[in-house]
Amino acid sequence: MRITVEGISEGKPIPGPFAFAVPDPKEHMNLSDNRNPKVVWDGAPEGTRSFALLVVDPDAPTDASDVNQEGKTVPEELPRADFYHWVLVDIPAEVRQIDEGEDSDGVTPRGKSTGRVEKGVRGANDYTDFLAGDPDMKGVYGGYDGPCPPWNDERLHHYIFTVYALDVTSLGLDGDFRGPDVVKAMEGHILDRASVTGTYTLNANV
Repeated sequence: MRITVEGISEGKPIPGPFAFAVPDPKEHMNLSDNRNPKVVWDGAPEGTRSFALLVVDPDAPTDASDVNQEGKTVPEELPRADFYHWVLVDIPAEVRQIDEGEDSDGVTPRGKSTGRVEKGVRGANDYTDFLAGDPDMKGVYGGYDGPCPPWNDERLHHYIFTVYALDVTSLGLDGDFRGPDVVKAMEGHILDRASVTGTYTLNANV
């Protein structure tokens, strides 16, 4: 299989319009366009009955104590964990692309709905947890929401876009299912996969 994420080249920075936030010299960061990039794939193997699309950042801090705190940094050596930015499953076998802005076009306070959309079934991304303590932003965040790593993080973050070709028409997931639920449900059903990785930081020193 092959995947193309328009505007994102392997190992290169993700453009600001596809991010949740962009750097700001005075405020550290400002909200961005938060548009999902166009994703195109081909070369699916025979027997493919659906696709799943996941975007994950494996560089999320496991300890948020110093995140976005003045006078502090999130050390590069701090243990990291996965943060899912896009969870979309049960994409019909005939679909070969998600258009730019189709799944997200702007930051949506309190999130976007999960469940069935035109090209699949949305799960909840991890902004659902990250923003749970913000009364103006808390909610369930379905679909795509782009990069917003801590502005004081010493580590460059990586965002892995992966399309999976599956041998089932549905993973049987519903409600506010999450990235790890998809990974578990796909076990034994993956025929092929293709990925591209972009990078992002809000820290001018990285």
